[in-house]
Amino acid sequence: MDPDREAEFRTFVVERSAALFRTAYLLTGDRHSAEDLVQSALTKTAANLARLRDLTAVEGYVRRAMYHEQVSWWRRRSKAAEVSTDHLPDQADDGHADVADLRLVMRSALARLTPRQRAVLVLRYFEDLPESEIAKVLGISVGSVRSQTHRSLERLKKVAPELRTMREPA
Repeated sequence: MDPDREAEFRTFVVERSAALFRTAYLLTGDRHSAEDLVQSALTKTAANLARLRDLTAVEGYVRRAMYHEQVSWWRRRSKAAEVSTDHLPDQADDGHADVADLRLVMRSALARLTPRQRAVLVLRYFEDLPESEIAKVLGISVGSVRSQTHRSLERLKKVAPELRTMREPA
């Protein structure tokens, strides 16, 4: 590999790893799986770096590799792991506890969605990607993205009705 390209890639990894990890965590719902996902995507990108003409496209390539790798992991699993709890955390009255409560409830709710539903919501609302880009990343039609988004939001409402009553943190 060209030493200059390798140095640029190393800089990219240092600068963007935290953002990539956040996305991976939202996709997987698990810290260790997120770390594995980012590592796997970066490894695949490094192996194909010579084929990338424009190094400004590296982040898109890594993110696409993450989404595709996650889909592959879903397909390999014979049975999806479920996360269940007896009760949801109590709501705090004010302060930073509201943010923590919202995060806990959202994490639990996302874990109860199917992997495809979680991916569509993460790409749409966390990554703020347009439907056409989500369709390209996931390899589905724009209409499928729209219907998956609708179904995912409906399921989110069912599995976490407490999100409707929670106050948005200031």
